[in-house]
Amino acid sequence: MTRVLLSGFEPFGGETRNPSAEVVSALRQSPPAAMALSTVVLPVDRIAAGAALLERIAHEAPEVLVMLGEAGGRARVTPERVAINVDDFAIADNAGHQPRGEAVIDGAPVGYFSTLPVVATVNDLFAAGIPAAISNSAGTFLCNRVFYQVLHHQALHGSPQRAGFVHLPYLHEQVADKPGAMASLSLATMVEAVRIVLRRACVG
Repeated sequence: MTRVLLSGFEPFGGETRNPSAEVVSALRQSPPAAMALSTVVLPVDRIAAGAALLERIAHEAPEVLVMLGEAGGRARVTPERVAINVDDFAIADNAGHQPRGEAVIDGAPVGYFSTLPVVATVNDLFAAGIPAAISNSAGTFLCNRVFYQVLHHQALHGSPQRAGFVHLPYLHEQVADKPGAMASLSLATMVEAVRIVLRRACVG
């Protein structure tokens, strides 16, 4: 079976829930067939998050790594195409860090492309009736930072074989008391979406 590592993040920015953590929890309890799935929920901490994930990669040597994060305001499940070498946090992380215009890794390349099959993944999501789109910007907050750190590690060390990042919209419950119209998806839809992402990631 393919060894797969799935990561999410704890809540941040005043939220009490994070869909990425809840999807990780749901799939931990009911993993997809034909893969050996391990999971981790990362702290929203500029220093600790990437270190924790790279430690898990070193310990478990996954063949596939799928990182999840929250992109409140997006209406679709969005596999990310590229990570860039910039930290420019619009808000502080949960540890109080707020870098502006700094490199993720000094002297490293400007960016890296995902090594997941993002086009095929979005096509699979469309076929399942799930709103999806390729995103060409993972932002400049912690999601992009960890995505970049992993791809840089992959470029230097060649593991895992495939790695990429997927942003999830808000949960319905997160927008219930927010003003105005704001996009969201159900937890069940996002869990199914990530099952599809994982299956495609395993077959390439």
